[in-house]
Amino acid sequence: MNKICFSAAAFALLALAGGPPEAYAGAVDMAAAFQATTFPANDDGATGAISLGFSANFFGTTYTDAFVSNNGYLTFNHGQATYTPSGLGASYSGQPIIAPFFADVDTRGSGSGLTSYGTGTYAGHNAFGATWPSVGYFPSGTDKLNTFQVILVDRSDVGAGDFDIYYNYDQIQWESGSASGGVGGLGGTSAAAGYNAGLPGDPAGTYFEFPGSLVNGALLDGGPDSLVAGTNDGVAGQYLFEVRNGTVAPPPQNGVPEPAMLLLLGAGLAGFALIQRKRPLRRKA
Repeated sequence: MNKICFSAAAFALLALAGGPPEAYAGAVDMAAAFQATTFPANDDGATGAISLGFSANFFGTTYTDAFVSNNGYLTFNHGQATYTPSGLGASYSGQPIIAPFFADVDTRGSGSGLTSYGTGTYAGHNAFGATWPSVGYFPSGTDKLNTFQVILVDRSDVGAGDFDIYYNYDQIQWESGSASGGVGGLGGTSAAAGYNAGLPGDPAGTYFEFPGSLVNGALLDGGPDSLVAGTNDGVAGQYLFEVRNGTVAPPPQNGVPEPAMLLLLGAGLAGFALIQRKRPLRRKA
C-alpha cells in the first residue's frame, strides 16, 4: 500500500477536526499549553521549525527550534516523515532525534486524537511539549490507541543550554503500522524509543535506545518492557534524562529499570524500613 506524504504547508490548508481527550490518569500532562497548536489529521507529516522558547545544547550543538513528526519524535535539522524505525542505537543513521515512540502514527482514522504541541511550564521551568493523545496507526487504524508525550524543560538555571527530557506514557496498545509489517497494529518492525545525537560513527554516550525497542510486544501495556509500567524517576510511565553541558548526565548505563525490577526494589526498601522500626528505513510498498 502506497503512502502519500504531505508537507506542513499543505496541512495548513486542511480544516482542523476532532481533538484529544481532555484528561488522562497517567504520566502525560494534558495542560492546555502543550496543546496550543494541533497538527491536522495526517499520515507521515512533519511541522516546520517551532521555537522551543529556550536554547538546548544537544551533544555540542545548540538548538532553539525543533520539528515535530507525526510519527512520534522530534528532530532538529529539518522535518522528517520516516515511519519505520531502524533503531536509535549505534546503528542509527540520521539527524539528531528525540523519540518517545518512533512508529507509524496515523491520525486520519475516526476516533484518533491529533498530535499537538506548545510551550508552557513543567516542573517549575519553561518547557516545550509535544503530545500524541490516543493516536492510531497506519492505515487509519483506531481499534488500538497510544497516548504519549515528550517534554523538553529549560534548565538554564543550572547552566547555559542545559535542559531535561521527559518521556511520558499513559497507554501503548499498538507498536507498528501495516507498511512496517504490522497486522492490526502488532508485529512487524516494532516501535523504538530513545534518542540519538546523529553524529557520524555514533560515538559512545551519544545515543540511548529503550530496552524492548524493535522487539515485538515488548513496549506494549503488559509487555516485558512496558513503557507505561516502567520508570527511571519513580513516576510510573515517566522517564527523565538530564542534559548537562551537552551530554546526558549521568548517561544511562544499564538501561531503564524494568517494571519487575522496580517492584523488587520497592519490596526491598519496604522490608528495610520495617526492620529499622522494631525505597528503560524502509519504503512502503
